[in-house]
Amino acid sequence: MLECPIFGAVSSRLRWALAPRANPAFNPKNNFPEVGGFSDHKKVPVSDHVYHANHHNFTTKTPQPNTQFPQNPHKNHPSTIAQKKTRYHTPQMISVLILTRNEQQDLPACLASVAWSDDIHVLDSYSTDNTLEIAKAAGASTYQRTFDNWAAHQNWALANIPFKHPWVFYLDADERVTPELARSLQDALDNPHQNVAFRVQRRDFLNRTWLKHVQTSPFYLRLFRPAHMRYERLVNPISVADGPIGSISGYLDHYPFSKGYTHWINRHNNYSTLESRQIVANRQSHESQAGFFTHLRKAFSAKDFHERRFHQKEAFYSLPGRPLIKFILLYVIKRGFLDGTAGLTYATLQSIYEYFIILKTKELGRSSQP
Repeated sequence: MLECPIFGAVSSRLRWALAPRANPAFNPKNNFPEVGGFSDHKKVPVSDHVYHANHHNFTTKTPQPNTQFPQNPHKNHPSTIAQKKTRYHTPQMISVLILTRNEQQDLPACLASVAWSDDIHVLDSYSTDNTLEIAKAAGASTYQRTFDNWAAHQNWALANIPFKHPWVFYLDADERVTPELARSLQDALDNPHQNVAFRVQRRDFLNRTWLKHVQTSPFYLRLFRPAHMRYERLVNPISVADGPIGSISGYLDHYPFSKGYTHWINRHNNYSTLESRQIVANRQSHESQAGFFTHLRKAFSAKDFHERRFHQKEAFYSLPGRPLIKFILLYVIKRGFLDGTAGLTYATLQSIYEYFIILKTKELGRSSQP
């Protein structure tokens, strides 16, 4: 029986279209997994790779060759080779550093948001709850050190923890890496240029409300090479990188009120003690004795962002009526009223925190007098 040429051609095309083919290999730019935490992002299909939670790594399915049809005659063409390198690109791995103390409530979600890393380190300040057990169960390396102040604690971690990878991402237990930020971290390290650190944008939340306008500072250096980073100040530390700095898109979500208002107030009561000590120490240094107008000028003219922030703080600490000024700055000038009740609450709490600093600074000044 003779086969109709037209029917044969159509049948051949149907067989070709329905033939099974291997899916493209894992590409972190368009196939990154959902990493948990609070996010508005939709889940992206991850059928082309398998995630092993116990080992914190990805196993890419090996594409099977199609033996039913001839191989691509142009497989050795330069454009085809370049395309393969892009499709089967190996993601850059990043070490993660998390500081903890009694964080059994927030740590699980934090760890879930960085589960893409195969090198997670938790530096704990002798927690009395199940923080260490949670970290170990997630496969993280754990260390303990008595907390003295923020800069010393963070600098100790960078100098003593044996990170597996050349880049480290730092976050606190009440912070979450969003899927968008996780993808941006990979993209940034694909071609970091001369940068030794990258700045990310943080979203602070009060309950479920993003403090979009009222939060004090949204940008932080969190991705860096440890040998090129150091921290200064006893509290609210300034990150100082000794090289070029880049920026990364995506948000780092922060939940400072996850344990309630009482915990936030107690924590900032401790912060105000360290802040007052820092102010007294700065006033005894030569750089901080420059005067209000010098600090004000350098607060806007200094080229380095962190130097500008240092002089902004020093100029601000020289002003009378700081609690009221801070409230006006956050709630009116920065339009914190657009954040609703949460914005009013946050601006008020920050003003009270500023008043604590003033009282404790005066107390330290009197006690230091002969």
